[in-house]
Amino acid sequence: MSPSMRDSAGLIRRALPADAEHLTAIAQAAKRHWGYPAEWLAMWAPALTFDAAQLERLDVFVLEENGVIAGFYATVPGAPRWTLDHLWVAPAHIGRGLGRRLVAHALARARAAGADGLDVEADPHAEPFYARLGARRVGEIVAPAPGAPDRRLPLLVLDEIAV
Repeated sequence: MSPSMRDSAGLIRRALPADAEHLTAIAQAAKRHWGYPAEWLAMWAPALTFDAAQLERLDVFVLEENGVIAGFYATVPGAPRWTLDHLWVAPAHIGRGLGRRLVAHALARARAAGADGLDVEADPHAEPFYARLGARRVGEIVAPAPGAPDRRLPLLVLDEIAV
């Protein structure tokens, strides 16, 4: 799949350093969408904040609709598998298939580079989404948060997108 791809549903292109503030707003809004406590959101804010320097060195792609960024992903290339490090869709666009398009783009890029597929450390709320795409749970990691010492994140693998 080419680095930039346009179809009737918009454009997927490499993120630009100037996109950093918008990507931060999307990631933080998408995380808030799940109703997490303010204390947790504050704890996660550094991981959900992007700057121009990061976007110059990271592998980040955005999906634009009518010139507006509606979602994005970041991957970490590896062998034999790539890691889907971020996948965020603006809350107003959730449920419209944009996440599926972004994951399909990421998987196609990984495969074209010789990877076997994608590894995903998912938010617990996102696991059903990834399962619908064909991801399999292969484990979990302990991810405690204030008031939730037993909180865990699912570890998933995605080798191909389910039809």
